[in-house]
Parts: sequence; C-alpha cells; structure tokens
Amino acid sequence: MTGSSIIVPILISFGLSVVLGPLIIPFLKRLKVGQTVRDDGPRTHLKKSGTPTMGGILIMASVTVTSVLYMKDYPRIMPILFLTLGFGLIGFLDDYIKVVLKRSMGLSPWQKLLLQIVVTGIFAYYLLEVTQIPLTMRIPFVKGYFVNFGWLNLPLLFVVVLGTVNGVNFTDGLDGLASSVTVMVATFFTVAAIGTDGGIAPITCAVTGALLGFLLFNVHPATVFMGDTGSLALGGFVAACAYTMQMPLFLPVVGFIYVAEVLSVIIQVVYFKLTGGKRILKMAPLHHHFELCGWKETKVVAVFSIVTAMLCLLAVLGI
Repeated sequence: MTGSSIIVPILISFGLSVVLGPLIIPFLKRLKVGQTVRDDGPRTHLKKSGTPTMGGILIMASVTVTSVLYMKDYPRIMPILFLTLGFGLIGFLDDYIKVVLKRSMGLSPWQKLLLQIVVTGIFAYYLLEVTQIPLTMRIPFVKGYFVNFGWLNLPLLFVVVLGTVNGVNFTDGLDGLASSVTVMVATFFTVAAIGTDGGIAPITCAVTGALLGFLLFNVHPATVFMGDTGSLALGGFVAACAYTMQMPLFLPVVGFIYVAEVLSVIIQVVYFKLTGGKRILKMAPLHHHFELCGWKETKVVAVFSIVTAMLCLLAVLGI
C-alpha cells in the first residue's frame, strides 16, 4: 500500500467532482429536473422545491473515472464499483422517470425491488465465484475470529445489501446529510482497507474525495441534491465494501444512522396501523422528527455526522 493509492485517488476524485459540478448542475437546471418537496414535511423545506436533483451523477462519474485508473492493480475494486454503479443506475432510472418524464411514482416498488435483487445476485456471484471471498463475517472487537452462518450466509447478503441501500436512501433528506454521514463511513473503510490490506483503498478514497467535492454544492443551502441516483449508489458502495472485507457485522456500528432512519420508518408505519392513525414520531424518517422538534437542519446534519464519526472511531478499535 503506497501513498499514491491513498492520497492521489482522493485528490483526483475530489478534483473531478469540483470541476464537474459547475458543468452538470446548470445542465440539470436546463432539464428542469427539480426536487418535489412533500407538502406534509417541514415548512422550511418548501423553498427547496425546484432545486436540481440527480446530482449523484457527479459522484458516480468521479468515482468511476478514478477507480478505473487503479482497477488493474486492485481487482477487488471491481465488485464494489459494480454494486455502486448498479444501484446508482437503478436510482437514475427512478429519478429520470419521476423528474424528467414527470411520472410522480417513478419505478414501481416491485420494479425497483426486482432490479435491486438482480444487481445484488450478480454481485454475490462475482464475489463468490470470481474473487472467491467467503461470506464468513469478521467479528467486531474479537481479533482474528469470524462467524459462519452456513446456508443463511447468502440470504443474509441480500438482506444486508438491500437494507443498507435503502437505509442510505432514507438518510438522504436534508442538505448534506447523506453526504456527510457517508464520507465518514467511506473514511472508516479506507482505514480498514489499509489496516487489513483489503485491496480496495483506491475506491474508498475515491468515494471520500467525490463526496467532499459534492458537499461544496450540497451543504446548506444546497444547490443540488444527489437524488436516488446518488443515495442508492452510496448504499451499494457501503454494502459492497462491507462484504468485500468480510465486515457486514460492522455496519450496525458505522452505519448506525442508516439503521436508525430505516427503523424510524418501520416503527412509524407499524404504530400508525396498529393504533388506527396515531404517530409515535412527529414525522419519519428520523431526521424530520428532530426538525419538527425544533432543531435546525444544520444542527441535525452536524449531530448525525458527529455520531457517525465517533462510532467509526469506535469501530476502528474493533478491527
């Protein structure tokens, strides 16, 4: 592992993201791919209506170009890039149908789920048959020990990948939130890749650089949103890194915010149905609940990012 495979990918991807921003954002504006804001959401979000979405194209392009430069020497980048782009393309298709073709529903839930299962299945096959990485999982805080769930390993992979992807998707609801949280997670996987010689540092560094560049346009007040294009791609990246390094059991720690966002939606829906219309949270996902409790958007982003940073540091001790 050399400095050129750590620092240089960050700089290249960051530079590409910064340069592409002023080119792609005006193009998205001309396409009129503006964000539609929920009427029942926080009133402060109404002014965001019309802000260009599908900015995840910036992230995907920067990561792809940077990763290709290192793929020959780091073949384990391939399955991670595949899952990142695979889910990113599903998100792009969903965004395109919603904001360009003006069909409010986008892909139907079954269409989206089917595509996600297909992409995950190809990833699983490549992981097992080509890279021959076992599905055994490293146990956090117990050095050198792995757990094997036997025949459940494969079903668990689908659950973890789809859950992680949708967790990141739910987290993308405030200016800079998904970007800030995921840049911490990408940094954690970079440290893990270096410490375990995981062979994926260039792509984790590329994602870190791309997100730092994207944040220049995505911090409050955002001039572009990543859309499902970006959030699904990032979810694929996080899940793929975890499995490539046999670290899915670390996801509840470093991805605590993703888990909390998903659980908040599930709990809200279940409670609503069981109580005949009552809500346990002011609004789901969780970040909107805190907003309606009086927190400013920037405070929610800061707190969620700090929590993730601290948990990532804790997880480093568990490698």
